[in-house]
Amino acid sequence: MGKPTGFMEYDRKNETAQEPLERIKHFNEFHTPMREKDRREQASRCMDCGVPFCQSGMMIHGMASGCPLNNLVPEWNDLLFRGNMEKALQMLRQTNNFPEFTSRVCPALCEAACTCGMNGSPVTSKANENAIVEYGYANGLMEAAPPKVRTGKKVAVVGSGPSGLAAADQLNKRGHDVTVYERNDHIGGLLMYGIPNMKLEKWVIERKQRVMEEEGVKFVVNADVGKNIKAEDLLKQYDSVILCCGASNPRDIKAPGREAQGIYFAVDFLTRSTKHVLSGQKEGWIDTNGKNVVVIGGGDTGNDCVGTAVRQGAKSVVQVEMMPKLPDERAASNPWPEWPRVCKTDYGQEEAIAVYGKDPRIYQATVKEFIADKNGVLKKVKLIKLEPRKDAKTGRVSMAEVAGSEFEIPADYVLIAAGFLGAQEYVAKAFKVKLDARSNVETSSGSYRTSVDRVFTAGDMHRGQSLVVWGIREGRHVAREVDETLMGYTNLV
Repeated sequence: MGKPTGFMEYDRKNETAQEPLERIKHFNEFHTPMREKDRREQASRCMDCGVPFCQSGMMIHGMASGCPLNNLVPEWNDLLFRGNMEKALQMLRQTNNFPEFTSRVCPALCEAACTCGMNGSPVTSKANENAIVEYGYANGLMEAAPPKVRTGKKVAVVGSGPSGLAAADQLNKRGHDVTVYERNDHIGGLLMYGIPNMKLEKWVIERKQRVMEEEGVKFVVNADVGKNIKAEDLLKQYDSVILCCGASNPRDIKAPGREAQGIYFAVDFLTRSTKHVLSGQKEGWIDTNGKNVVVIGGGDTGNDCVGTAVRQGAKSVVQVEMMPKLPDERAASNPWPEWPRVCKTDYGQEEAIAVYGKDPRIYQATVKEFIADKNGVLKKVKLIKLEPRKDAKTGRVSMAEVAGSEFEIPADYVLIAAGFLGAQEYVAKAFKVKLDARSNVETSSGSYRTSVDRVFTAGDMHRGQSLVVWGIREGRHVAREVDETLMGYTNLV
């Protein structure tokens, strides 16, 4: 695959990003695509490694190694290197319904498992994927292809995030009549309102929506199933219903003073910011300009909050993380091809460093108290230091408070980005589906069938909070099971 000596001849080169102080002036994507010649050189670094871990999608010690979609990475890297873009696109689309999304927002599990990365720099597979799919759009290769034959079967998909869209796309290609119900005013789920515009411009979602509509998928927005649309009505109208409503219960911080004004969940902050960016809507907008912002949580969502607050002109931004700082390089206990547990300075943190002169992250700390003024408006956050302690009986390590280590920092706004837990109860109750101990919709192992006849589930609602690639994988798998149920067999992959 690729050029046999490419990984020795060429160093890894990433696409040029606007400097932090420039890109914070807008909410648009900020990477410049490479020239075709340079991109083909990068693709040539994909070596004939024998066992392509990049596409394995294995779980090793509870962490994903390689692409969960089993993308044919070496094949389309080779075709890109050779300039056969049309065939590269065909290979890419065999396993991935939405490379225009994953090539922008996926953390690139393929690259983390790349053999080149074992002793050097991995292949730029994520950027190569983006080059292939955008070539397809630019050259008329992504136009609608409606199914030639319809089966007469009707399927409702509740939720239009990655899993719901993937399920709808697959089932529509099979010839079923598919309608997607979305409770927000735009489709996309967290792709639309949970991921900020600078990571995924929303015209990318709208472009794909138009193609899917031309292929026959119907979208109904402002449709909150379980509230303004009855579950029993969907079960009467459709042969099958797929619940893809996400893990929509944000984890809260139960500390004294939680009722203070100025504390928001991260997804609410990001949603309102995106609506303001797209339409100028100021109703409910959380404007952090000139304010002291504290972000609780160190994951991707926390970083997105940092980048958004910086763009809004926050006076200061601090990001609080419970866990210790990860090492800058792989530890001996974290060998390739495991997911690298190393410290990553993402775009938002880079921007905070450029604006405020220091890394915004405070490690090994948590909220002890929210402090408000006499009017109930947040003014400070009291934090306390944490340290890892091992339980003598179980051997488990947990983070424990360090006595006397409390300290206060100014805070006009706190954004809680501590993750999500399970399906929202009103949807589960509407369909009478059982939930498991983690409040996800219960299914038997290896199945997407719920406890209710003709009702299936997929995505974060089924597996818990996860990545876009896992959502797409679940959507493809539930589509296969639904198709087999409806037709007696399936040819979906």
